[in-house]
Amino acid sequence: MWNTIAKLIIQYRILWIGIILSSTIFMGYEASRIELSYEIARILPAYDPIEKEYQDFRKTFGEDGSIMVIGWQSPKLFELEKYQNLVKLTEDIKQLEGIKNIISIANLYELKRNDALKKFEVVPIHGNTSISQVQLDSIQQKVLALKFYDGKVINQESNTALMAITFNEKTLNSANRIAIVNQIKKLATDYSIKNQTELHFSGMPFIRTATMLKVSKEMKLFMGLAILITGVILWFFFRSVRFTLISIVVVLVGVIFSLGTLQLIGYKITILTGLIPPLLVVIGVPNAIFLINKYQAELIQHGNKELALKNMITGIGLSTFLANVTTAIGFGVFYFTNSSLLVEFGVIAALNVMITYLLCILLIPIALFYMGLPKARHLKHLEVKWINNFLAKINYLVHHQRKAIYSVVLVVVLISAYGITKVQVIGYVVDDLPKNDPIYTDLRFFEKNFNGVLPFEIMIDTKKPNGVFADQARTLYKIKALQNKMRAYKEFSKPLSIVEATRFLYQSYRGGDAKYFVLPNVLELSKLTEYVQNGGASSKQFKSFLNEDKSVTRISFQMADVGSVRIKELIDEIRPQVDEIFDPKEYKVSLTGHSLVFLKSNDYLLSNLYESLLIAIGLIAIVGMALFRSIPVIILSKLPCLIPLALTAGLMGFWDIHFKPSTILVFSITFGIASDGTVYFLTRYRQELYERGHSVSQAITNSIFGTGLSMVYTAIILFCGFSIFAVSSFGGTAAMGVMVSITLLVAMVTNLILLPSLLLTIADYQQKKKTV
Repeated sequence: MWNTIAKLIIQYRILWIGIILSSTIFMGYEASRIELSYEIARILPAYDPIEKEYQDFRKTFGEDGSIMVIGWQSPKLFELEKYQNLVKLTEDIKQLEGIKNIISIANLYELKRNDALKKFEVVPIHGNTSISQVQLDSIQQKVLALKFYDGKVINQESNTALMAITFNEKTLNSANRIAIVNQIKKLATDYSIKNQTELHFSGMPFIRTATMLKVSKEMKLFMGLAILITGVILWFFFRSVRFTLISIVVVLVGVIFSLGTLQLIGYKITILTGLIPPLLVVIGVPNAIFLINKYQAELIQHGNKELALKNMITGIGLSTFLANVTTAIGFGVFYFTNSSLLVEFGVIAALNVMITYLLCILLIPIALFYMGLPKARHLKHLEVKWINNFLAKINYLVHHQRKAIYSVVLVVVLISAYGITKVQVIGYVVDDLPKNDPIYTDLRFFEKNFNGVLPFEIMIDTKKPNGVFADQARTLYKIKALQNKMRAYKEFSKPLSIVEATRFLYQSYRGGDAKYFVLPNVLELSKLTEYVQNGGASSKQFKSFLNEDKSVTRISFQMADVGSVRIKELIDEIRPQVDEIFDPKEYKVSLTGHSLVFLKSNDYLLSNLYESLLIAIGLIAIVGMALFRSIPVIILSKLPCLIPLALTAGLMGFWDIHFKPSTILVFSITFGIASDGTVYFLTRYRQELYERGHSVSQAITNSIFGTGLSMVYTAIILFCGFSIFAVSSFGGTAAMGVMVSITLLVAMVTNLILLPSLLLTIADYQQKKKTV
C-alpha cells in the first residue's frame, strides 16, 4: 500500500501542490475571521443537575456574574474634592454604552414615605460637583445611617468603598465588553492619578476580560517562541536553511488549517483552543525530522534521489501514521468528557494533528524532489559521535544490564507512588495567576474588605403563585432565618435579598432611623405592603428579587475564592441547614451561582479526564495491535509510556502542584505523544524481525540505532517546544509546559531503554517456554 502511496505522491505532485495551495488560501481566509470567545466557558454538560439549576436561575434572574467592581480605601471617603471627582467618574461610567446600572457612594438614594399617595418616593442622597463640605457631611451621615448599604458599597470599619458596575447581558458576552472595560479602567485611572488614590478592580466581567486579553497576547507569544525555538533546533540538527524552512513552512500551513477549522466548525478561541497553533508547531516538526532523516540515510546508502524518496515514504510512512494516530487519540479522548470547552479543544487538536501529518507526508517529499541533493555537511548529523556513543551505551545496557534497568524503574515507580500520595486535588477561580498579578491581589482586597466578589446564589421556589408573601409572609421569615445562619460563614458577603429590601423599606417607612432596619412583624408588614403595592420605587426594588408570579425569589451573596475543597465543605454544611428551614416537600431551594458551578466543573473534569486517560490507553493499545498480534507485547509496551506519567504525577506531589483541570490535561496529552516513540520503535523492530529475518537481539540493536537518532531529535524538539509554555502567566499552562516537557524527555529514555529490555525479556520467556 505504501508503495502505491509513494508513487501517487511523486507522480501527481503538481496536482497535490494545487490542492494544498487552494485549500490553504481558503483556510487562511476562514482563519482571518476567527474570533475570541467572550462567553463563560461551559464545562458541565447540559444534563448535569447543577448546570440545569444554574441555567434555570439565569433564565429567571439573568446573568449572575455581570458586576464589575472598583474599590478603594481612604480615611477620607467623604473629602469634598475627592467626592466631587467621584460624582463625575460615576456619571461618566454610567453614560457608557452597555452599562445597565452603577452604584457607588456618589449616587445612592433613600426612600421617603408619601402618606398622601401611600407610596415611597426616591430621594437622591448624593450631591453634584458644586456641593459644599457642610452638605457633604450631611450626605455622609445619611449614607452611614442606611444599613442597607453597609458591607455592600461601604465598609465603615476599614474605611473602604466600592463602585458596582452592572453590564447588560448582551454586552457582557460580546467583544464590546473589552472596549467598555478598557474605557472604565481609563476613566478610573485618571481619577486615581488626580486624587492620589489607589484603585482595585475585580468582578467577573473584569476577570474574564483581563484573562481573555492575556490569552490573546500569549497565543501570539507562544506561536512566535514555538517557531523560533524549533527553527533554531532544526538548523542546529540539519545545518541547512532549506531543510529548516521546509519543516517550519509545512507545520505553519497546518496552523492555518487549524484556525480555519476552528472557524468552519463554529468554535472560537478559548484559553485551550488558543494553545493549538503552537502545539501543532511543536508536534508537527517531529514528522519532518523522521522523514528528512530517513531520506538522508537512504541517500548515504545509494545516492538515488527518487529511490530515497520512495523508501522514505514506504519505510516510515506506517510508523509516522500510527504515531500521529496515537497523538490524535491523546487529544481526541477529550471528546468523551462531554465538556464543551474540552470537546472543542480535543476535536480541533486531534483533527489537525492528522491534517498536519497529511501535509508533511505530501509536501516534504514533493519539496525534496525539487531540491538538489544535500551536501556532505548536511549529512554529518546522521553520524554525530556523541549520539552514536549514547545509543551504543543504551544497546549495551539493554542486552547486559536488564536487571539493573528493572531495579531502577522499580525504585522510580515507588518514589513516584509516594509523591502521588502528596498530590492535592484542589482548584481556585484565579489560581492559574501568579500571586503578584493585579487580578489576584485586587481580588484579595475585596475578600478582605467585602468578603469577596464571586457570585453565590440561593434560589427559593415556593411552588405556588405569590408564594413568597403567602401565609403571612412565612417565606420571608424563613429567608431571614437562613441569612442569620449564613452570617456565621466569613466566606460570604452580606446578602442582597427580598428581606434586605424589606428592611430598607421599613427603615424608610419609620423615618430613616437605623434601629428600624429590621424585618417587621406581620402587622407592620401588612402596613408596609400597602405602600409597596401602590407602585413607585419600592416595587421596582423588589423586581430584581422576584419572578413574575412571585413564586420564586433569590438570596445573592458574593464570596471569597476559597477553593474547590472549601466550597464543597461549605455546601455540605449549608445544605442541611437549608433543608431544615425550607422543607424540601414544600420548597425547592437551589444553591447555585458561578462559585458552585466552578466547584462541580472542577470535580467533573477531574473524574472525566481520568476516564479519558483510560480510554486513551485502550485505544492506543488497539493501534498497537496493527503492529503485533501479541497481547504481552501490547500490554508491556504501554509501560514505557505510563511510567513517565507516574513520575510526573509524583513530581507534582513533591512540588506541590495541585491536580486541577489545567494540570490533569498533561496526562492524556503526553500519553498520546509518548506513545509515538513506542510506535516508531515497535515498527522498526517488526521490520527487522519479520521482514528482514534478523534475530531478536539483532532486531533490537538495529531498532535502537535505526530510530534512536530521530527519537533523540524529537525529544529535544518536544522538550524545548513545550517548555515555552513555562513563560505563561497562567500557572496551569506553565505547569503543563514543564510537566509535559519532563514527561516526554523521560518517555524517550524509557522507550529507548525499558521497551527493548521488555521485548528481549518476552522473547527469552517465549523461547524457554518452547524448549520446555
